[in-house]
Amino acid sequence: MIHDQRLHRRNQRQVQNGRFVLYWMQRSQRATWNHALEYAIRQANERQLPVVVYFGLTPDYPRANLRHYTFMLQGLQETARQLSERGIRFILRTESPPQGIVPLAGEAALVVVDGAWLTRLRRWRQAVAQRLACPLIEVETDCVVPVTAASPKEEYAAATLRPKIHKVLDHFLQPLEEREPRHSSLAMDMKSVSLTDIAGLLSRLGIDASVGPVAAFQGGPAAAGRQMRRFLQERLDRYPDERNDPNRDAVSHLSPYLHFGHISPLHVALQVKATGSPGADDFLEELIIRRELSLNFVWYNPAPETLEGLPGWCRRTLQEHAADEREHMYTPAEFEAGRTHDPYWNAAQREMVLTGKMHGYMRMYWGKKILEWSPSPAEAMALAIRLNDQYELDGRDANGYTGVAWCLGKHDRPWKERPVFGKIRYMNANGLRRKFDADAYVARIKEIESAHGREG
Repeated sequence: MIHDQRLHRRNQRQVQNGRFVLYWMQRSQRATWNHALEYAIRQANERQLPVVVYFGLTPDYPRANLRHYTFMLQGLQETARQLSERGIRFILRTESPPQGIVPLAGEAALVVVDGAWLTRLRRWRQAVAQRLACPLIEVETDCVVPVTAASPKEEYAAATLRPKIHKVLDHFLQPLEEREPRHSSLAMDMKSVSLTDIAGLLSRLGIDASVGPVAAFQGGPAAAGRQMRRFLQERLDRYPDERNDPNRDAVSHLSPYLHFGHISPLHVALQVKATGSPGADDFLEELIIRRELSLNFVWYNPAPETLEGLPGWCRRTLQEHAADEREHMYTPAEFEAGRTHDPYWNAAQREMVLTGKMHGYMRMYWGKKILEWSPSPAEAMALAIRLNDQYELDGRDANGYTGVAWCLGKHDRPWKERPVFGKIRYMNANGLRRKFDADAYVARIKEIESAHGREG
């Protein structure tokens, strides 16, 4: 089912007498469980037209590097193959998407694009909508409840968003019926870049190679499905009690796949719900409430990547303590290299650098300590965002920006006042050791680092 609340008309143009319906694939890089693709197919079938899918590959997306592009193209390679099996032509071109989509849309009856919430991607859609001669329909498919259907405003915390989502959740938590295109576009002669040799393509594009690919995660819908099934079978039951222990491996590892749209959060939610597992409710809280709280934040907040995006009480308390003496202070280079006095923080940073993914509980500690050991809150926030975006496979994401903002008080409440933090929630190494065997975590990351050294 494609609910009307998922559909957003971005201009008032009339449908053209075109050769095809064009789906501008951006965030939802998959051929199944994709409301935007299915909407395009339905529109094409009604008009007796084929569907063409376009993806613009820009080589200089901010803070994206070889790690991200490799993972993404692994997924697009698989998605292109699956689209072909459905009779849909996939067009990949190395160009800025807003520049590339407009001339291609000149032959389209209408254009469909998947939903986005971050400022840059929203601006792309706005720019394209103004330049098209045909309609641009944006379809939200990478959330369970569409952002504006969940709430008309920025929410204070999960506690205020949760009842609003639960009120409409059953309405949106419905399977997506997939229909086959009635007309194939495979015979259409359209220029496209080959995905046969991903490494060669990336080399020719001159992608930033300062951060390399990781072996721990393979991109693509098939790999995402394997991760999901393994989680459901082996870890979901343990999730409530063990998810905050990085030594227990009780998390889903789906965040990179959700970020690149290799898997649908709706599909995951329905699969989790169907298990009847005792861990289902806790996981759905994270997948739906917490994840969509982050979408709410970046959608409604005008400055989610700066201190201006924080609540007033956070800004005030951080400003009041901005000049407090720091027991430890490190340069950005020392942070990036994991050279602090704290072995737990260093291990978290190295986990992110080496594997492309830091355990969620350690991300909170990691962000809090950057605040504590940086010259100012503004510098701490900027550095945490840069490192997260640069090394995490799920970087440059609403979850990442919200997570960093949480470390500085967003979606939280005032706590006991202390130096540097003011009334912002505090975390320390003793708390880690009470929660789990922090030294075992350090030892495990050292083993990973040694293995990388041997491979390198």
